[in-house]
Amino acid sequence: MYYEFKRQDAYDFAHHIKIEARERNGELTFKKCPYCQSPKDKDTFSINLSTGQFKCLRASCGAQGNMLTLSKDFDFSLGTDVDEYYRPKKQFRTLPQIVPESKSEAVKYMESRGIPQEITERYCLTVQKDKPNVLVFPFYDDKGRLQFIKYRKTDFDKEKDKNKEWSEKNCKPILFGMWQCKNFESLILTEGQVDSLSVAAAGIENAVSVPTGAKGFTWVPYCWDWVNRFREIVVFGDHENGKITLLEEISMRFKCKIRHIREQDYRDCKDANEILQKYGKDYLRKCVENAVLLPIKQVIDLADVQNVDPFAIPKLPTGISEVDRLLYGGLPPGVTIIAGSTGEGKSTVASQILVNALHKKLNCFAYSGELPNYMFKMWLDYQIAGPKKMFEYSANKWGDRYYTLSETNRKLIAEWYRGRCFLYDNSFTSAPSEAKDLTKLTEDVIMQYGVKVVLLDNLMTAMSLDAVKGSDKYDRQSTFVNRLAKIAAKHNAWILLVAHKRKDSYSSEVNDSVSGSADITNLASIVLSYERNKDIDPSQRLLKVSKNRVYGKINTKGYILDYDERSKRIYGYGDDVNVDFGWDKSNEEETPFD
Repeated sequence: MYYEFKRQDAYDFAHHIKIEARERNGELTFKKCPYCQSPKDKDTFSINLSTGQFKCLRASCGAQGNMLTLSKDFDFSLGTDVDEYYRPKKQFRTLPQIVPESKSEAVKYMESRGIPQEITERYCLTVQKDKPNVLVFPFYDDKGRLQFIKYRKTDFDKEKDKNKEWSEKNCKPILFGMWQCKNFESLILTEGQVDSLSVAAAGIENAVSVPTGAKGFTWVPYCWDWVNRFREIVVFGDHENGKITLLEEISMRFKCKIRHIREQDYRDCKDANEILQKYGKDYLRKCVENAVLLPIKQVIDLADVQNVDPFAIPKLPTGISEVDRLLYGGLPPGVTIIAGSTGEGKSTVASQILVNALHKKLNCFAYSGELPNYMFKMWLDYQIAGPKKMFEYSANKWGDRYYTLSETNRKLIAEWYRGRCFLYDNSFTSAPSEAKDLTKLTEDVIMQYGVKVVLLDNLMTAMSLDAVKGSDKYDRQSTFVNRLAKIAAKHNAWILLVAHKRKDSYSSEVNDSVSGSADITNLASIVLSYERNKDIDPSQRLLKVSKNRVYGKINTKGYILDYDERSKRIYGYGDDVNVDFGWDKSNEEETPFD
């Protein structure tokens, strides 16, 4: 029986023996050793959380071993199968070691199911002495010892009751047909005994069946070593409701190669015996020969990967023509990191990309961890409106100016993106039971509202809303960004993630200067940096492309960009700061009081 250590097993053991423990340097350290129980030396006993090995450092004790050792010594359960295999407690009945003679009633019934007399006799099938309509299936292990007996009423039985099958009590559960197996090549595993006999009738060796149906796996600990001697297992379960019984469970419990009968080869039949009766031995044999490997999850054949032209994939324009030219039209789907120092405008770049997404008729979702709902809306509305729609006012007696939109235009803009742009509600308060991880919420809005573009501003505040686990903040950051990358890939979406730069970064590499784990930029498709530069006008910024996974072309020197204070728009060489996004269909002059 293969036991695979899980970290939780160590924690469960601590709870089982009721000794205080804490995680330290990759180990679970106990306040005292459960073996020597010494109060003198503390923290001498620990379990390695990677391997499950334990040791007591006290020379007078020196206890060591693994989780299986602890399971035996402290009556600690590692699961039913593992317990049954490594520390069996059950005492099964000793059955009379006889080989019954196959009676004519058994032969006649099996022939009615397409199974010849020779097979019935080889598997020692008979009937009860006083009940000729009750079949007796003797289960012999690989040594020829009778371990289990099962009974099954034939179709000739006239009594109508619920118990069609039953077995002798307190017998060791093993596979039917073990004794009759000839070699350790392919083991054909079926659900019912009649099915394994049908496979044998087709001239196929090593046909066995489970003792207690598709959901009964009590036999595994007692047949584990024997089954694993076979080169492969071919699962020939019943085909029901679009699934093959036994297959999923066998694939999880055994590590050898697993094949299964192709679904299309069942045709209109449920199991091996029905196939034998309808289509004959040759076809049944072909079903086994055509069995296919059980695919390994997350692994596909390279030849089956769909060809995609990277230059034809959909792009999300940034609105900065030089950047879009470098990226062959804009950002590819995936995670885009927008990095920058505090106050230098990275959030403005992100929201402007969101505006361009709305212009392209893409539904959007935004989370702003630093702005209240009304402030985020106002900033986005200004960028949508453009400088020509803004009204200038005197803010105070010293001549400071501020800019605003007319009420009419605010309403027009709101109607323009209504039902297409969604915002995380920072004012929402709820009971803990109603709270939802941000990554889960993000995927929900993608699926429910058809969102294609997501803006998360910024990494640290967004991550605080997600129940990511890890030993430190860098582990949690890696997990969080990895979740986002998987969501983007799954839904072919764009996720814009705003991130701060390190305040004390001495690296000239943009990707290294992003605050947090190195995995943040490693997992991204595109990394942009928006920053000040001493060599240009203080009112200008540099937008750098430091990573471009899809096309490889980058620009770490940066593009010089200007900023329009009125509309909060960012623009560069060749860009039209007055670009019209199409929200105003009236073409009428308005006043600030409209």
